Amino acid sequence: MKGKLLVIDACVREKDSRTLRIATPIVEELKGRYDVLEMHLPQMQMDYLDPKMFAQRGEGDVPNWAELAARRVAEADRIVIVTPFWDMSFPAALKVFVENVSLDGVTFKNDGKTCVGLCKCKKVLYITTRGMEIPDGDPREQGSPYIKALSTLWGLGEVTMLSAWNMDYCSPKELEKKISDATRKGLAIAEDF
Repeated sequence: MKGKLLVIDACVREKDSRTLRIATPIVEELKGRYDVLEMHLPQMQMDYLDPKMFAQRGEGDVPNWAELAARRVAEADRIVIVTPFWDMSFPAALKVFVENVSLDGVTFKNDGKTCVGLCKCKKVLYITTRGMEIPDGDPREQGSPYIKALSTLWGLGEVTMLSAWNMDYCSPKELEKKISDATRKGLAIAEDF
């Protein structure tokens, strides 16, 4: 029986996304081993939690899409997050998605002292690209630390980051090489994912 792979795509540029160009062959490779469900966040109608929604949520009134998405996150064996670097982390759609599917009793539980993850995922692959010269570990890059922290809240397991940077300030030939190199690294990661 195949495991479940959830692909969370937050690429605002959609078909023109360099991040998606790297991720697509990796996801295609993983389809041989997993049943894949893809969620394209820029196409979803999601609202951030305003005061009214927050009050409704406290009463157990959660939008159907959010509860379904939270269950998909909780049931996934592996998760691939595909998102560009955006305003020092990632596009707002990914934060709004996390905010909506972070549900007590589904993705985590509150035991009165702390939160414990309820997800069965063992590995997360975080694929990102950055236009500027901001390498991994740079304090200006807060997307991967956020995803690693989220993994501890939801119990997602090991987070592996695959990134390429300085994509805006290079020649077309250099850009293609960066995409090719990152894709090759990602396919190697996929072998044990």
